[in-house]
Amino acid sequence: MRKQRGFTLIELLVVIAIIALLMSVLMPALQRVRTQARGVACKSNLHQWGLVFAMYTDENNGYFYSGLVKGTQGGVADGEWWRETMRPLSKDKKMWLCPTAFKSRSAIAPTTSAPAENPFDAWRVTAAQGGDQGSYAPNGWMCNVRTGDDGVWGRSPAKLYWRTSLVKGSDNIPVFTEGWWVDGWPRDNDTPPPYGDKTPTLSSNEMQRMCVNRHGGAQFCLFADWSVLRVSLKQLWQLKWHREFNTQGIWTKAGGVSDDRWPKWMAGIKDEF
Repeated sequence: MRKQRGFTLIELLVVIAIIALLMSVLMPALQRVRTQARGVACKSNLHQWGLVFAMYTDENNGYFYSGLVKGTQGGVADGEWWRETMRPLSKDKKMWLCPTAFKSRSAIAPTTSAPAENPFDAWRVTAAQGGDQGSYAPNGWMCNVRTGDDGVWGRSPAKLYWRTSLVKGSDNIPVFTEGWWVDGWPRDNDTPPPYGDKTPTLSSNEMQRMCVNRHGGAQFCLFADWSVLRVSLKQLWQLKWHREFNTQGIWTKAGGVSDDRWPKWMAGIKDEF
């Protein structure tokens, strides 16, 4: 009777080497597929938000929210002005979270409002304010400012606000995009974030709230014509955030910006995708 012969050590090492080689070839491809899938899911979330905003404005004669919550005399903190208004139309919590930033920091107590610590964290608000978590933020300049008010939360003047999506050039007006905090009112002279792997402190430099590197130097943005596009982080300064936003300002090529003026982490990012 012939004895069965097992693998020799050399043969096992050859098999392991072949498997390792195949893994080294396949892993980058799998990572690219995973990254693309997350981008597709993020874009899908914003398409859903587009339907939500379209429904809301259709029911309100084409106008956006005022920046207040019904029953209050003044503004409400931590984005409650839009979260409370839009929550009845957006009950699916998955659409609040980009797949690349779907968890908030576990070290922060649920009773504490917390901005994201890096681009891949979600923000979170207090339990008293609904306990919402999200990866997206509205363009505050879309608010339909009340008659007699000069703006929302000190962002003035009132003439800068869009109030409605029914305007010329709506395909370049951001309504809702990725962000590390609950809202933002960007201006054309806001400087870029100094770092790409952590978020700056909350300040009046509000473009930094919206400039988050989650998709390879780009992010997804919902526009006032309800389209969703992948936008270069540098391209954010070319979008028409408010009525007098200079889309050829100091942080655009038309305004003379050079690569060496951008923070190092942004220097290699394309101007457009």
